[in-house]
Amino acid sequence: MEILFSLSFLIWPFIVLLMFLIRQVNQYERGIVLTMGKFSKIWEPGWHIIIPVFQRLMKVDIRVKAVDVPDQEAITKDNIPIRINAVIYFRVMDARKAVLDVEDFFYAVSQLAQTTMRNAVGEVTLDQLLANKKQVSEGIKKTVDHASDPWGIDVQSVELKDIVLPDSLKRTIAKVAEAEREKQAVIINSQGEVAAASNMAEAAKLLSAQPGALHLRTLQSINDLSSDQSNTTVWMVPVEVLKALDVLGKKM
Repeated sequence: MEILFSLSFLIWPFIVLLMFLIRQVNQYERGIVLTMGKFSKIWEPGWHIIIPVFQRLMKVDIRVKAVDVPDQEAITKDNIPIRINAVIYFRVMDARKAVLDVEDFFYAVSQLAQTTMRNAVGEVTLDQLLANKKQVSEGIKKTVDHASDPWGIDVQSVELKDIVLPDSLKRTIAKVAEAEREKQAVIINSQGEVAAASNMAEAAKLLSAQPGALHLRTLQSINDLSSDQSNTTVWMVPVEVLKALDVLGKKM
């Protein structure tokens, strides 16, 4: 019993010391080790032994991160003030650079995305921005990715979320859209009238070319009208015809 007690008395301090010395790096992390203030190594996932006082461990998350870029006031190329926001996806490719070459890479990427987004909006008109959001987003991504390369950051994508227009401009755009719809309606209506007039002219030409065709068409119209007893037909006879009939009656 005394031997077991002695062994346990010796083992427990060793276990406590080992727990104090061991550091765990998770699968989605990389460990930056500074020995006496200088960079010494990068720890891969797993358990590692650190020397207290002399060494310091900083863990870097290498998973993809989403940064919500807050609303930014910007002016387009055609001098229209708007508010725009976006989300940027990036990940740490070089943990050493992300820790040693920039103070706070998360904050740095967010600020870089804000300034780049404002500059990109200033290079296009409002119509181009609304019609080509994907191309504008791709341009912002390339700029931010190139500028953040020295920090060991890889930008995956940039997505423009909302483009907020002034209320007065919204009303103007609505009026323009309404006028455009009315214009299209008038054009379509006029095209229908032209087609109808063309068909009627062609029909008149065919009827005039055949002797008696017009009379047959008149009889057919009368027959169509007489098929329903509720119809009332009013015939308009020129005055000249009545005078001719009157003269003919007097001669007879």
